[in-house]
Amino acid sequence: MRDQSISYRYQQADGVNIFYREAGDPSLPVLLLLHGFPTSSHQFRNLIPLLADKFHLIAPDMPGFGFTEVPAERNYSWTFDALGQTLTAFVDALGLERYAMYVFDYGAPAGLRLALAYPDRVSGLISQNGNAYLEGLGEAWAPVRAYWDDPSEANGQVIRDAILTLEGVKWQYLHGVSDPQQIAPETYTLDTLLMERPGNKDIQQALFLNYASNLKRYPEFQAFFRRQQVPTLVIWGKHDPFFIPPGAVAWQRDNPQAVVEMLDSGHFALETHTHHIASRIREMFSGD
Repeated sequence: MRDQSISYRYQQADGVNIFYREAGDPSLPVLLLLHGFPTSSHQFRNLIPLLADKFHLIAPDMPGFGFTEVPAERNYSWTFDALGQTLTAFVDALGLERYAMYVFDYGAPAGLRLALAYPDRVSGLISQNGNAYLEGLGEAWAPVRAYWDDPSEANGQVIRDAILTLEGVKWQYLHGVSDPQQIAPETYTLDTLLMERPGNKDIQQALFLNYASNLKRYPEFQAFFRRQQVPTLVIWGKHDPFFIPPGAVAWQRDNPQAVVEMLDSGHFALETHTHHIASRIREMFSGD
């Protein structure tokens, strides 16, 4: 039996000290796990052991999240283009030449920029509430859209008060979940504590403002889906207030072979359906 334990590592890339979790034999197919807001690779802590016998799993913390360190002298640009650039440097630093990608929330626009940089390296896609279509944006984006239209201090404060707080983060985990007791409290607590680091709320606010840039890149992402036609599993918490079901169904417009599955869960469907999602990944991408 292969060792399925998780190692915790750092890798220098793009002037950033990137923290990542790794498991599985390096000879196995690579599965790159890309987290979203407001979490980190911690999101995949339960999924990784369920897949480590079939995949070489790598789950980085993106800049601004988790335990990745960005030196002040790096003068990092807090944009999704920059996150994509850092991910590109990261896979190069690790020598990854072929990988499937699991994308969630922010991990989708960042990871799909990586896919555009190296389209022929992508062997498959798993999108768990990782949006790439305008129709996938739900009403919960209303305060963020107002901030895009008018990036005033007042609208920025609305973001801070509604989203960048313990209650705001906890709501994202619990909304749409039939049994809140399934959600481990360390999830939203750890996310909130890490967000309280000096300067981090400014980083998160900058990324919310820059999220509008992703909408302009959606046509490029969709063209990638049409062109590459890689095996794709779109598995979605259907009660997600941010990324709603029409955004999941839309993947089939550009890749008719994409498998779309709705789960009775919210934004963080992986917290409530870990074993089911792992089983679906094994079925589609490892032949189990």
